Amino acid sequence: MTAEAQHWLDAVRIDAAVFALRPDYRSLVVVAEGLRPGPSDETGERHLAAAEKRARDLLGGLPPEEHPHLAAWQEAFRAFGAKPRRTRPSAEALLRRLDDGLPRIDRLTDVYNAVSVAHLVPLGGEDLDHYRGPARLVRADGSEPFEVVAGGEPTVEHPRPGEVVWRDDAGVTCRRWNWRQCARTRLTHETTRAFFVLDALGAMTDDALHAAGEALVEALADGSPGAAFASRVVTG
Repeated sequence: MTAEAQHWLDAVRIDAAVFALRPDYRSLVVVAEGLRPGPSDETGERHLAAAEKRARDLLGGLPPEEHPHLAAWQEAFRAFGAKPRRTRPSAEALLRRLDDGLPRIDRLTDVYNAVSVAHLVPLGGEDLDHYRGPARLVRADGSEPFEVVAGGEPTVEHPRPGEVVWRDDAGVTCRRWNWRQCARTRLTHETTRAFFVLDALGAMTDDALHAAGEALVEALADGSPGAAFASRVVTG
């Protein structure tokens, strides 16, 4: 792991206003360098297929939103004014697609989606080379730019005041905690440096959170031999 990447990881912060909203929140951030990007392949397919089976076993026939951890995320979304049945937490949105099969997107996204589903934890990935300054989880004031593609054209939206967002020096990178990522920092077929965020609330134990993080590192290393990783739980 380069000193630059380690310094970036050490600078990740969560604003006190987020902890005031959910004191039980923890964020496990994983930084990776030397990744091998590209289109979906057999490695991602293998991890996704195993994750689909494990998720079905863990849910035991329950709707995703009735699992304790995902139910807690619905409560967290309501706490800052989101309607979780319209803008679902990311893990729940994926789990609701189990019957039709999880989407196959690209080799890096497929891997982190597999870990998210297998461990019932919201998990997102961002291209570190397109990030501007450190990552911060804050409550938005509503003026921050959020870059998306709508109708095939780049456009800028804004979060609602009070919304929980990840941001960097250039704007919002993920809205509503873990709902939707921006176009600027998303993973692509050129991404070789990335960071990943695993979001946990009280219904998920620290041991379970660390197990999910270890599974992510193992799965990424499986498809990117020689990649380097570092991680930390962010508590402020």
